[in-house]
Amino acid sequence: MLALLGFLTIGIFLFLIMTNRLSVLIALVLVPVVFALIGGFGLEIGQMMLDGVIKVAPTGIMIVFAVLYFGLMIDTGLFDPMINKMLQLVKGDPLKVVIGTAVITMLVALDGDGASTFMITVTALLPLYKRLKMNPLVLAGVVALGAGVMNLAPWGGPTARAMTALNTDAAALFHPVLPAMIVGILWVLFSAFWLGKKERARLGIIDLNEDYTGIMEEQAAAIEAKRPQLFWFNLILTIILLVALVKVWLPLPILFIIAFCIALLVNYRNPKEQQERISSHAGNVVLVSTMIFAAGIFTGILTGTKMIDAMASSMVSIIPESLAGYLPVLVAITGMPLSLVFTPDAYYFGILPIISQTAASFGVDPIEIGRAAILGQMTTGFPLSPLTASTFILIGLTGVRLGDHQRFIFKWAFGTTIVMTIVALLTGAITI
Repeated sequence: MLALLGFLTIGIFLFLIMTNRLSVLIALVLVPVVFALIGGFGLEIGQMMLDGVIKVAPTGIMIVFAVLYFGLMIDTGLFDPMINKMLQLVKGDPLKVVIGTAVITMLVALDGDGASTFMITVTALLPLYKRLKMNPLVLAGVVALGAGVMNLAPWGGPTARAMTALNTDAAALFHPVLPAMIVGILWVLFSAFWLGKKERARLGIIDLNEDYTGIMEEQAAAIEAKRPQLFWFNLILTIILLVALVKVWLPLPILFIIAFCIALLVNYRNPKEQQERISSHAGNVVLVSTMIFAAGIFTGILTGTKMIDAMASSMVSIIPESLAGYLPVLVAITGMPLSLVFTPDAYYFGILPIISQTAASFGVDPIEIGRAAILGQMTTGFPLSPLTASTFILIGLTGVRLGDHQRFIFKWAFGTTIVMTIVALLTGAITI
């Protein structure tokens, strides 16, 4: 019964948001509440929801101040030189813009953090997309593909979770998958080329002769808010922040809070100007933060009612013995769709151990199941899943709907999984 309620909760939630019948915020909160009540749970769901909110609170705080920080950097003009250079290179060609988006995303994503990747790339490139009148779904989709494949790295969250769940290391789990990841990167570039070619056919090559300031004013603050004289200070502060994020010198929320306060004080000495900068980004902050805390309620109910545990057990119990040898391939192929249903924690700490133990009983190496899981799950999990907070950063900053984003990029994302799975089979990373 719990498993059925869990699948109904997630299925109806996905149906409602993908058909635009309810906003994501309302669906995240009310759908699990309704099914928890149907399942006989009473007032105790209040504590479950609170537990879920508390669990995502650090992420919510981090994202609030991260949005404020990178929004402030856009206001000061920190990214202007980079976009100016990109304008000179692409010369108004949408094809080159989309390929450049993929390359920039994969470079920024080397830090392994999806949230910062989305904030840096989208805030820097969205003004250019708007100026060229390009489809924002292309920006969201290509950034999702690039960040997804790069997060396969050992310091990325999913691979780290898989290593922890299977009690193994990067040499055993990740290194055999590296050729597949390289081909996945090439696939992302091909996808960007194809999508960019369609945008070029739709829009043509646009002549951009005006100064970049005019483009930036469409997205960022007015020219009076620019601080070109503080460019090097802002650049050094941002680099120090990114290094601190990777090295985890302090908890991530604290790093962003401190960095934002320093940047705000140095760039805008007047309290009135400081308030104006905060207010100018309030819309993005509210949009993203409310989604994160609503997602906490969703996962809190699914976890507290044990629906997730029941779903995991029921899925494993239906695997026939004749398919045991195909488990690695099945895990790789199903991992991507399942990432829309399960949070990374639920998948890696709930489902993966059960499947790997089942595979071991059939004589299949559990490490192969771990490799298959990261091929399928993380290639496209977090940039598409409504259960992951960073997804809402991506769609919030690009201004697209989650359902539209999923429909637009799903086939390309799933293609990444298929291509990487084929290469993993050919190289022996997973076997049949």
